[in-house]
Amino acid sequence: MDKMYRVMGFWTGIFSVLFYVGHMPKTSLLFLAQTGFFILLGYLKLSERMYVYVFFVYLTLFFAGFTYWTTFMMPLNGPL
Repeated sequence: MDKMYRVMGFWTGIFSVLFYVGHMPKTSLLFLAQTGFFILLGYLKLSERMYVYVFFVYLTLFFAGFTYWTTFMMPLNGPL
């Protein structure tokens, strides 16, 4: 399970570079932070149950943030 967190760190790192090249610095920094988080977790050698709990908390925070953003922050008629 720890190897999968390193794989997620690798892919979020790739996305971070691509967002930076695409002139989206805020999104790039967000994915860079996620990369550091996943790589750090990948080397902690936690139990498999703990890795599942951490992933559950990560998904819960993501879905709460995404729902908040799409409900309250996005314009109703799309980007102008």
